[in-house]
Amino acid sequence: MGQERPLASLSLTHVHYNPEDPLSFLSAWLALVPQALCVVYVTLIWASREVEVGLMFAGQLGCEALNFALKRIIKEERPKQMFGKGYGMPSSHAQFVAFFAVYMGLFLLFRHSPNPVNQGQIFRVVVSLGIALGATAVAVSRIYLTYHTTRQVLAGGAVGLLFAIAWFLFTAVLRSYGWVEWGLDYSIARFLRLRDLVVSEDLAEAGWQRWEAKRKSKRRENGGPPSSKID
Repeated sequence: MGQERPLASLSLTHVHYNPEDPLSFLSAWLALVPQALCVVYVTLIWASREVEVGLMFAGQLGCEALNFALKRIIKEERPKQMFGKGYGMPSSHAQFVAFFAVYMGLFLLFRHSPNPVNQGQIFRVVVSLGIALGATAVAVSRIYLTYHTTRQVLAGGAVGLLFAIAWFLFTAVLRSYGWVEWGLDYSIARFLRLRDLVVSEDLAEAGWQRWEAKRKSKRRENGGPPSSKID
């Protein structure tokens, strides 16, 4: 019988934390936020086919590539009490969530313009602040778990913030010069059913009015009275 080979550990979601500390346990779960957001990105792209979501995800991946390069240029180690692999400057978690929070906030406050324009403005502000608070919690959790120093987390946040602003301006240029519309006219884009509606649709009402109209039409075709809840 041959000698058994030692098994390797898939460390993609392997997080060290203190099981006796509730905040440490919460921080361990917060460490999984970037992976969860990647799943959300892919799901939304597949389900909605919205080009804005695709542009944001492309920027997110570009931000990650920048973090990968910066870590190998700076080569600053993680805190001594953390025996994790890889370099720590800047924090990839902080950079990831900073990009997400800033770009999403810019989109909701400056690019998203449902009709009427003022519809849901308070909602968009509250959502932007909530996302920023969540991103801050993820960044702080990296310090609490001693995966990064405060300086590494602040640096990651700063890089993510600046990259989000730069990417938002870049996509704004693409839109203003008609490059997004031009790309959507390509046969591959039409085959994939790509669309650009989320910038002008209210997030809570998207598709709802069409659904209500369809229900009303179906009741009329069946000869039944329309529902009192439908205008």
